[in-house]
Amino acid sequence: MAVAALGTTVALAAPAGFAQAATSDTAPVAVSSAGATEARTATKAGRTAASSAAWVAGTRAYLVITAPGGTSAVSGAVTSNGGSVFAAYDAIGVIVAHSASASFATSMRTVSGVQQVGATRTSDVPADAYSPALPANPAQSATTLTESNRWDMTQIKADQAWAVTTGSAAVKVGVLDTGVDDQHQDIAPNFNAADSASCAYGKADTRAGAWRDVGTHGTHVAGTIAAAKNGKGVIGVAPGVKISSVRIAEPTSSLFFAENTICGFMWAGDHGFKVTNNSYYTDPWQFNCPDNVDQAAIIEGVRRAQVYAEGKGSLQVAAAGNSNYDLANKTTDSESPNDSTPVTRTITNACIDIPTELPGVVTVAAQASGGAKASYSNFGNGVIDVAAPGGDGSTQVYSTLPGGKYGNMSGTSMASPHVTGVAALIASQNPTFTPAQIRDQLGVQATDRACPSDARCTGTTAKNGFFGEGAVDALKAVGGSTPPPGAYFENLTDVTIADNSTVESPITVSGVTGNAPATLKVGVDIKHTYIGDLKVDLVAPDGTVYTLHNHTGSGTDNIAQTYTVNASSEVANGVWKLRVNDNASQDTGKVDAWNLTF
Repeated sequence: MAVAALGTTVALAAPAGFAQAATSDTAPVAVSSAGATEARTATKAGRTAASSAAWVAGTRAYLVITAPGGTSAVSGAVTSNGGSVFAAYDAIGVIVAHSASASFATSMRTVSGVQQVGATRTSDVPADAYSPALPANPAQSATTLTESNRWDMTQIKADQAWAVTTGSAAVKVGVLDTGVDDQHQDIAPNFNAADSASCAYGKADTRAGAWRDVGTHGTHVAGTIAAAKNGKGVIGVAPGVKISSVRIAEPTSSLFFAENTICGFMWAGDHGFKVTNNSYYTDPWQFNCPDNVDQAAIIEGVRRAQVYAEGKGSLQVAAAGNSNYDLANKTTDSESPNDSTPVTRTITNACIDIPTELPGVVTVAAQASGGAKASYSNFGNGVIDVAAPGGDGSTQVYSTLPGGKYGNMSGTSMASPHVTGVAALIASQNPTFTPAQIRDQLGVQATDRACPSDARCTGTTAKNGFFGEGAVDALKAVGGSTPPPGAYFENLTDVTIADNSTVESPITVSGVTGNAPATLKVGVDIKHTYIGDLKVDLVAPDGTVYTLHNHTGSGTDNIAQTYTVNASSEVANGVWKLRVNDNASQDTGKVDAWNLTF
């Protein structure tokens, strides 16, 4: 895989199962990081000769579904029909079986007590399944970055919610993803190793480190949910809760097959997770259709596992996907199967994105900075539950990456963990809430967003296809109140920032009585390809300088933040200026807009 140089953007070969944003339906997502390396391929050196002998070419995975409690009665038939039981979840009546026999599924469907049988992939099970190699444990890099209010956190008022609560350490949140770097300086304080595991291949692997990241995606998601409030790097939406990693992505492919998701949901239920985040769809089918025998078994198996987890007190939150697709009006699927050769097929609304469209799952659409629907985000009236920041274009979501690093990603994958974090705050404030009550509260606290002038968005202001019940509001979710905004002034005129230059953008304030407040809000939107070059100051009418940004962020692109300044000693009326100093060569930009709220 490619390595991202400092301050550059690299395209990753992300599999379709990720809910990351892409420039088109099948294009890879762009990730900007401080020297991060994508390590998707784990070494196979630890595989023993005996385990290798147990695997043969052509081995496929199947879900054999019985009545709950009925798996043992048919396990013998699995063997006699040329298969083996890889894992069994008797509480929900699901066996994960392996077989290299082409007639295995057909034969098993005739066995008494078997309700459904379906292949979970169109490719072979990797030999690694029989003796999985542990993911790499990356060396950690210390950071000089300090926490600041990021655009995504201010957009959902998480920075204000922290004054009410940062979340309870009694609340466990599961990250079902590519894994999590548990030793990252911003994740380690909140990481719960005791309840972490790998569910790759469909069977829990509880060895220390099995939960670690085989990519970067899961670590980024985890940071958005619960990066520690420790003065370093970034802060998660719920920085006081505990994070557990359940790796469901397989190494090398980074795909999320149905048996892995089933294992993850069962683990979540059995280990007391209040919320899980699911920023993926279940591979290899973008949509699973009930008129296909294999996909029908996938739907039923994952559905049962979700019901089990919810019955144990766990709410599932899932990304809506990144194909700019109307999930309420399905017609075609051209991306499946993504583990072999995709074909274009006609589908209907009976075909569903799993786990996103399962009953009980909170489905999350992505917003750009400012609140509009992100260009890539799937949508659909009656499908989308709520919306949250996912980033778009050059304004992405900044979070943790393996090895103590940080970087930007965009996608409904990045929107979903914001909602998971808000759900964790709700659970912290209301420890007796059931998943249904947390789900309802997510809708109640959301801020209504009307449809734009876009015919694809249908519904009402209270609930529509782009935003569901609205944009999540962490402050309202924890019972806080938003003070009425004061007088607002803005300058939308672009000001070019050349190399080694100083520029200013003015705002004339009038009609405000007395002095500025101690909580003057300064919204800054600067497009620049290396913000470590920049010093940004607010200059009061009397010439007093308040520094907002001082060469931090290294190679991060763009500043999209709202700063709070104690300007109570300043007369409000007069000309305020945003002053930007560029102190290096090679990277330039512009002041796109800025504003003041008194």
